[in-house]
Amino acid sequence: MKRLLFGLFLIILIIPLSVKGLNEKELVSSNTTSAILLEESTGKILYSKEIHKKVPVASLTKMVAQIIILENIEQKKIKWDDVVTVSKNASDMGGSQIYLQYQEKMTVRDLFKGISMASANDATVAMAEYIAGSEEKFVKKMNNKVKKLGLKDTNFKNATGLDEENHYSTAYDIAMIARELLTHKDILSFSGQYEDYLRKDTPNKFWLVNTNKLIRFYDKADGLKTGHTDNAKYCIAATAKRDDLRLIAIILGAEKPKIRNQEATNLLDYGFNNTKYQVLYKKNKPIKKVKITNGSKKYLHVLPKYDVIIVYTKSEKKKGINTTIKMKKIKLPIKKNQVVGTLIIKSNKKVINKIPLKAKENIHKLSFIKIIINNLKSLVY
Repeated sequence: MKRLLFGLFLIILIIPLSVKGLNEKELVSSNTTSAILLEESTGKILYSKEIHKKVPVASLTKMVAQIIILENIEQKKIKWDDVVTVSKNASDMGGSQIYLQYQEKMTVRDLFKGISMASANDATVAMAEYIAGSEEKFVKKMNNKVKKLGLKDTNFKNATGLDEENHYSTAYDIAMIARELLTHKDILSFSGQYEDYLRKDTPNKFWLVNTNKLIRFYDKADGLKTGHTDNAKYCIAATAKRDDLRLIAIILGAEKPKIRNQEATNLLDYGFNNTKYQVLYKKNKPIKKVKITNGSKKYLHVLPKYDVIIVYTKSEKKKGINTTIKMKKIKLPIKKNQVVGTLIIKSNKKVINKIPLKAKENIHKLSFIKIIINNLKSLVY
């Protein structure tokens, strides 16, 4: 009964109003500092408001922490089943939390679940310390990551997004961070889950409910992150995918959670109702095969980092498109997901997008003895 009443309250709080009759200027109110709507694969901006204004972004900060954690998983530096021992520093974190106790042991998977669904500060710091040794060192990794993404208007002072001087980002940078986070295939299995439990087989069973209510009440929404502090107010990075079209909506500095959710809904509805697209390539299908000499595999299969989609509004005309692949010089070893080239997309001879191309597999360089043996086999055959 308690859950039923809670659910009814949430429906009343965030159930979206229709955007029919709203013009573009009315999508986001004056009660929100900045906002952006973009299509994931092309990065095409479909709506913008004060997108380069530097502001506090609360727990949207944690999306960069999530990127680093997922990179460490993918590079096999850590595993989902690794057990993390919680420090006193992590257990003492305030704000949103999963109430970790000093020296409590919890798996990386459950801590990541706490970060993704409950926006847990204690879980974020526990993972920061596990990966980098301290939150301070982890924050350096976060700042290095945003620099590698080419983002110049973001600076972090902590891993959680708690209010602190000189901790800021912009709607545009947060959208690019969200776009990068979506390239990691595991994220949506966490951010798209509405409820779950931690400490399931203990007396301290903990019910997790996702802070992002849109994933329950907005069609096809499956992420990504919410945030709130006194300075940042209410923020959200929302994403939804319908057919092959994925949109990302960022709302920063909303006065109330209802405003945040409604305006994210308005942006997503506006995007889905006014955008057409054509799929050129899928990100999980190789678009080129490169012969490798003296490697552990004969061929390198090359994938686009994103689904390659041509996006245009209903008022625009679809133009003639052609693509060109520009490969980097291949040097062994090659790591899975390493950027090895660029897909250049042109419309009427004008470059409209550049998509990074990544390696599908790890390929290491063969030893000298192995090369000799392979050469002898070739001679025999």
